[in-house]
Order: sequence, then C-alpha cells, then structure tokens
Amino acid sequence: MYGNLQPHQFASPSRLLDQNLSNLHKCSDTRRLLQIHSQIFRLHLHTNPFIASKLIASYSLCLLPSSSAAVFNLVPDPTSHLFNTLIRAFAQNSLPSLSFNTFFRMQLSSVKADSFTYPFLLKSFSGSLHTIELIHAHVIKLGFLSDIFVPNSLIDSYSKTGENDAACKVFDEMPVRDLVSWNSMVAALVRAGEVWDARGVFDQMPERDTVSWNSMLDGYMKVGEMDAAFDLFSRMPLRNVVSWSTMVSGYCNKGDMEMARMLFDKMPVKNVVPWTIMISGYAGKGLAKEASSLMDQMEEAGLELDSGAAVSILTACAHSDLLGLGKRIHHTAKRRKLMFATQISNALIDMYSKCGDLDEAWNIFEGMEDKDLVSWNSMVHALAMHGYGKKSLELFARMEEEGIIPDSFTFVGVLCACTQVGLIKQARRYFISMQKDYEIVPRIEHYGCLVDILGRGGLLMEAYSLAKSMPLEPNAIIWGSILNACRFHNNVGIAEKIIDELVSLEPSDAGNFEIISNIYAAAGKWDGMAKARLKMKDFGRPKLVGSGCIELNDNVHELSVEDRMHPQADRILRMLNRLGKYVKKLGYVAEIKGMRSEHLKELMNQKL
Repeated sequence: MYGNLQPHQFASPSRLLDQNLSNLHKCSDTRRLLQIHSQIFRLHLHTNPFIASKLIASYSLCLLPSSSAAVFNLVPDPTSHLFNTLIRAFAQNSLPSLSFNTFFRMQLSSVKADSFTYPFLLKSFSGSLHTIELIHAHVIKLGFLSDIFVPNSLIDSYSKTGENDAACKVFDEMPVRDLVSWNSMVAALVRAGEVWDARGVFDQMPERDTVSWNSMLDGYMKVGEMDAAFDLFSRMPLRNVVSWSTMVSGYCNKGDMEMARMLFDKMPVKNVVPWTIMISGYAGKGLAKEASSLMDQMEEAGLELDSGAAVSILTACAHSDLLGLGKRIHHTAKRRKLMFATQISNALIDMYSKCGDLDEAWNIFEGMEDKDLVSWNSMVHALAMHGYGKKSLELFARMEEEGIIPDSFTFVGVLCACTQVGLIKQARRYFISMQKDYEIVPRIEHYGCLVDILGRGGLLMEAYSLAKSMPLEPNAIIWGSILNACRFHNNVGIAEKIIDELVSLEPSDAGNFEIISNIYAAAGKWDGMAKARLKMKDFGRPKLVGSGCIELNDNVHELSVEDRMHPQADRILRMLNRLGKYVKKLGYVAEIKGMRSEHLKELMNQKL
C-alpha cells in the first residue's frame, strides 16, 4: 500500500513525505508499520513533528499506545499538534490518566492548548463527571467556549455521564450553533431516553442531515415507538444503510418479523450489518430454519460474517437455545480464522453452556490463549448453573491465583456455586471477601444468592433477617425464594410473615397463595389452606404454565405443562408415562404428604 521507502529514489525528504507518507496515519498493519518506521528512522526523519504525528496515530490504530509515546519522546520540540495527537492516541486506547498526564506535560512545557486539545481530552473522560467539570472550568477560564468544537464536545461528554441538564445548559448558552451542536443535543436526549424532548429539538433544527434523522429513528426504536419511527422513516429525504438497519432492528425487537423482513428485502444496498440484525432477529425468536436460510443467502451474496456479526448471532442462539445454528457460526468462525478474537470465544462459551453443551464450552475456554475477565466469569457461571458448584469454585480459586481481579458479576457466579453444593459457610465468607478484599458493594443479586442458600439450608430465620436488614429493598425473587424454602422445610411461621411482602410486590400473582396453601396443607392447617385457596380464586389469575424449548433438525419445539396442542402430543405423553414409571422404580415418590384425601382429590380435579 505504501511502497518501499528507498532514499535514492527521492531528491529530498520533503518529496519523500509528499509521495509516500500521506496515508501513513491510516496504516493499521503492525508489521507494515514497523517496516515503514524503520526506514523513516534510517532517514533521520523520526524527529520531524509532522511525520511523528502520523506515526503516533498509526500506532494508536494498531493498539500500541506505548509505541505512540516512544515516538513522541524522540521529538525534541513537540508542537501543540503533536501533543494533541498523543492525547488522542491515549483516549482511543482508553487510557485517561495518560491523556491527562500528557495534557499536564503540555502545560509545563509552555505549549499552548488549542481548540482541538480539549475535545480530545474530553473523549478520555467521557464517564467521569468530576473531570469533565474541571476541564469545563479550565475552558471557561481560557476563553475556549467561543470555539464551537469545544462546547460540542462538552455536550457529548456531559450526556454520556447522564448529566443532560448540564449538556442542555451548554447548548442553550452557545452564541452560535452548527449542525454538530444540534445533532449532539438530539443524540444526548435520545441516549437518556427522552425521545419526545429530542423530537422537540429535532423539529427546531434549521437544517438536518442523515445523522439527525438516524438519531431520531434510533430514539424511537429504543423505546419501541415503531409507528412514529416508520412515519419519520417514510419522510426521510435520504436514507442510508444505518436508516434501514435501524428500522429492521426495531421491528425485530418488537417481534414483528414480517415487517422486519419486508423492510430488509426492500433495502437497496446491504452490508453485513442488516444481514446480522435479521439473522439475529430470527435466532432470537427461535426461528432456526429462517436464520439458517438467510445465512445461506448472505454467503451467496458474497458477504462473510465478521467478529461483531458472529458475536451478535451467537448471543441470540444462546437466548433461544439454538445449538445447531450456534455450531454453524462456530464452524464459520474457525474457517474465517476469527477464533483469535477473545470476544468470539467468550460468546461461544456462553452459547454452548446455555444450550447444554458444557464440555464444548470448557474445551473452548481451556483452548483460549488470551482469557479476559468475561471468559473467566462465563465459565464460572456456566459450571455453577449446570450443577458443578465445586468445579466452579475451583476455577474461581485458579482465577485468583492467575491474578485476575474478580468483579461484581464474578461473585454472583461464586455465590450461585455455593448454593448448588450447599456451602453455607463458604458463601458467607465469599460475601464478606468481596467487600473487604475487593471493595465490591453487594447488589441485589448477591443478597438474593445468600438468602437463597440460607433458606435451602434450613436457616430460615437468618434468611428472613438478612432480607429485612439489607440496605436494598428486597424484590419478589428474594421473598419468593424464602417462601419456597418455607414450603420445603414446612415453616408456616415465616411463610405467614412474608406473604404480605410478596402480595404487595406481585399483587396479581395468585401463585404465591398456591405455595402457602401447600405449606398449610403440609402442616395440617386446613383452615389456613382453605383461606389461601379462596384468595387465589379472588385474584382470578391462573398460574403461569411452565414451558421449555428443544431444537431438533432446525425446528424448535415449545413444550408446556399439560399441553395437548403439540402435533405429537400423544407420543410425548406416552414417553412421559414410561419415564414416570422408570423413575418410580428408581425410588422417586411425589411429595403429597400431609394432604387429606379430599384436598388431594381437589388438586387432581384442578389438573384434570
């Protein structure tokens, strides 16, 4: 692309620059970049600020910020442009502290910041409100708010921290606004979910471009307002791939696959993004045949999945238990040599574990050269969810030994693993360790896991006390786990204490009264059971039927309790009867203890 740099071919360094270095800052091929850098060094051009800035930018694209810094350090008198390029390189590589250090070094060297310095610096701290406010104050002091690039960046930065009031204030105080200012404000409001306010700003815009229209489409799509989105889409003067893809994605999210497919088929130009959205949409709805067929069409069109597309489809497969399609994506990733990407392996671990193939998930994990925190978390959770609690905890110990710092999500998996194997003491220890050793504030999920294991272990009063004393408001899942533990351990007293809590959180769920009626029945408290049954009838809402899915030959079959609508229902019921007889031979007896014959008869009549 760049040609070999041969000194004898050029009359002067300036001619060398003009003819061979114009696209150097776009080079993202590390091996090629090193060759060019070596030749530049031999020509003694590495101290030239103009060439150095291109090298810094190119090393940043190659995710080598340390090399960018090394190039900068060899320039004796760096200019503001060179400082800005290094600040931007660190920002692009998510190194905010190094960006700020470079800015501080710039101040010490008496090189003046310009209108590009602050936007690059703000990009480094897009999630830190305190730092953004400091930069804002510095900008005001030096008078840079009059330069439109700076307030535009402030609007974007404030909105990314959720400070829309501050973003609006900057916007309102701008003496002059350009198209970027308006687009930034619309995007800020869309990001906050304030779609109708965003539409108000959109309607006031003196001019609009495709970015403006697409921002509003994205806003409507995110809140599910597809009628408003379609109305806007139909009035767009110019649509691009982003516009069409947003609409297809919106209808997929709403479950309207027919409308999504209609728009997809009408797209004048398609890249890999809309194909991925449509395939993922089918996969997310369990439509394996349609997803597989569309993949065939995509390949016939000469398009191949990239890593982002593969991850998106694998995530949908994990959600819908589409193991067959997931395996196809795995094969494609191998063929296209995408397996080196950590995010692909992580998505495969998640897909295989959620689709029940834990062995393959483990094989991928163990075969990874570069495991990140997501890799470890996925495997810790997968082992725990499949009942391998001890192996999950062993893997966590190995994770700590290898110096991987766990996060909040890790400890959810660890506590779930403890629950699987009934390790109450260890669960308590881990709960304390996450706070003491890693400074992780427990979330509702952590409290839920600890309450669950205490309840399962029969420590119902401790579980109840923890739920009452926790700093967060217990949700229905926490109270429900205690109620189920009361059923298992026949504890009427605590069940009576928490039923009101559950009813206040889930006033329309009659299933809670069914559980407590069974608790009363097991304890022989027939009056209490009768009252609970009456309350169930008062709610008048039938219990939600349990269901599950299985994929066979690219067809997804949904099966539910007492289902007679499946075309092979008779064969399924015969098989279930055979399985029932088999498990009885193994010693299983259904738990109906403590129930009078008339109440048992009542329940059987309800089932019939």
